Amino acid sequence: MTGPSTSADNVFELHAGALRLAICPDLGGSIAGLWHRDTPILRSTEPAQLTGARQSASFPLVPYSNRLGYRRFRWKGHDYTTQANFSDSPHSVHGIGWMRPWQVTSHSAIDLALRLEHRPDEHWPFAFEATQFFSLTPQSFVAQLVITNTADVVQPVGLGWHPYFPKRARSRLHIECSDRWDCDAANLPVRKVAQSGIDSDVSHLAFDNGFGGWKGPARIRDEKFSLQLRSSLPYLVVYTPQDKDYFCVEPVSHVGNAIHMADPLAHGIRALAPGESFEASMSLDVTVL
Repeated sequence: MTGPSTSADNVFELHAGALRLAICPDLGGSIAGLWHRDTPILRSTEPAQLTGARQSASFPLVPYSNRLGYRRFRWKGHDYTTQANFSDSPHSVHGIGWMRPWQVTSHSAIDLALRLEHRPDEHWPFAFEATQFFSLTPQSFVAQLVITNTADVVQPVGLGWHPYFPKRARSRLHIECSDRWDCDAANLPVRKVAQSGIDSDVSHLAFDNGFGGWKGPARIRDEKFSLQLRSSLPYLVVYTPQDKDYFCVEPVSHVGNAIHMADPLAHGIRALAPGESFEASMSLDVTVL
């Protein structure tokens, strides 16, 4: 399964000043695009042309982010399996929120709320409810993501977002952090090394790594915009493929594949008790150059 693939017929647009945010609840609760007038701020596609969450501007990561190694894990003395959801990976990737339609619970010209109710299935063995909140001002975009454990047992959870940014001629990335996770041949994090940050033109970078000890905003600048990405979450995944016209800077709550590490909770996994919730936020401030 590779997520929703039907046309984005159910679309909501938020408008504030010159900013426009288009959201597709049916396509994984994803953002189709964020524009300043006609210029994309995120990698943006008009909703009528969007066919899946993986082609969107951003999608939610719930109930885990990044890779869940080899589609299996052990939790509280029990073994679980998950199903393939990326055709080109031996792992399960980015949770299930991006694969499912979300229901609209409220909306206005500048905000939108969505809900997802999950029952245990082959992709995730625990019940939960997730909500997304989007709001727009003339200078910024804000998202909140909340997961509530509706199962009768403690479950492991993580949250995050997967925003895509257009790679322009002078795209530059600045982040401050403390460490980087390097991966093995299967793209699973295996080694933490010191790294104080990134300050470079994106065209010179070739990352597909998680970074810990993230401090302050991630600053993204090109010839069009100066952006500041903030989040309540402590980790960033940075993906800068040199053969693509986009790059990703993803706030996440845990190290990739943390569920397989000796101490998952020390690497960001939350042990969510029945009825307990975990909330995260992300904002993107936009300055036009």
